[in-house]
Amino acid sequence: MPHTHVSALRPVAALVVLAALLCAGWGCRPRSHELEPGSYRAVLESPGGELPFGLDVAREESGFVLYLVNGKERVRVPEVVVEAGKLTARMPGYENALTATISGDELEGEVALVRAGGQRQTMPLKARRGETWRFVEEPLTDNADFSGRWSVTFTSDKGKTSPGVAEFEQGFGAVTGTILTPTGDYRFLAGDAHGDELQLSRFDGAQAHLFRATLNERGELEGQHWSGNFGHEQFVAVRNPDAELDMSSVATGMKDPAVKLQFTFQDLDGKPVSLSDPRFQGKVVIVTLAGSWCPNCHDEAAFLAQLYREHREKGLEVVSLMFEHFGDFAQAANATRRFRKSTGIDYVTLIAGTSDKDEAAKALPQLTGVFAFPTTIWVDRAGVVRRIHAGFSGPATGAHYTDLTSEFTEFTLGLLAAPATQ
Repeated sequence: MPHTHVSALRPVAALVVLAALLCAGWGCRPRSHELEPGSYRAVLESPGGELPFGLDVAREESGFVLYLVNGKERVRVPEVVVEAGKLTARMPGYENALTATISGDELEGEVALVRAGGQRQTMPLKARRGETWRFVEEPLTDNADFSGRWSVTFTSDKGKTSPGVAEFEQGFGAVTGTILTPTGDYRFLAGDAHGDELQLSRFDGAQAHLFRATLNERGELEGQHWSGNFGHEQFVAVRNPDAELDMSSVATGMKDPAVKLQFTFQDLDGKPVSLSDPRFQGKVVIVTLAGSWCPNCHDEAAFLAQLYREHREKGLEVVSLMFEHFGDFAQAANATRRFRKSTGIDYVTLIAGTSDKDEAAKALPQLTGVFAFPTTIWVDRAGVVRRIHAGFSGPATGAHYTDLTSEFTEFTLGLLAAPATQ
């Protein structure tokens, strides 16, 4: 080889040597496949863009545990498996799951959401450790004020409208709150104000929601809402400190108030259970129509579980009629068992049908209809239906939750105190 060629290669060789020295130190270390504890900024990819949520990874005595963070709420996810550079987590009380590959401080994978009929829909996931911002990395110091109470009108892509009431709190650019609807609430939403723009999101293991809105010249919020990667609607919100929900769309009752409520469904072991069984006779019975897939049903079940523990000795029974995404009994029963464990239920749960309001109405033909999950029915000691309530406002609604649960408790105690009359 001519000498000039050797000379030309000397700078290249020097670079190779330098690269080898750097790799021997810290520059070319392979990315670790070990899961690192800490706070991650997690993002789901939705049709509306990034849907962020907080993801905290902790190592406890039992192993790794995740926490899903949305505003004031931290949802503990204990069913976590870390193996061969892969993270798998099952959401508490739901059939949903999160899976991701581990690469240093980054996670990449998907969240799988189980829908009606057992359909599995996925949303791509990315997460980076050490980042704690939600939507806006560099917040503005001058933002519109989104705090307060708003009257909301949602319009579906098919033109159907539905009401809501939004309540937001704001600290500089950070905004938290929820939106109440006749059937329940959107639980804990968190996000950012950025000038005249508002962005809110939630992923708590149950559902994924993204809201984007702009404050127009009339002081109204105009925006869009995406539910997972399948639902979309537009909305307009008007500031109104006196906004109240119209509940007429979900109101239901007995077709004949003189007729007693009757049903027979299978428990989780496949044994038939009827409201006319001896165990319910002379008792106050709360019957709730629910589903393990329904976040507001989880909120109500946690409350009813405590109410039952405190007053069962006084003659209270609770029966949850479960309407699941699965038509297969074994799958529905397994989903219900996860629901029971997550919410601390020790009252009766029966498999009543699939997660369709029309199917639920057919299962309970004495009702004028079923328009919301949950729908809660109070039956007195004489077997007479005394009250029916549709929907449930959970802990994210603050004072609304306190008022509703106090009202439920007082009404139940009143029935327990009354003697059985025929």
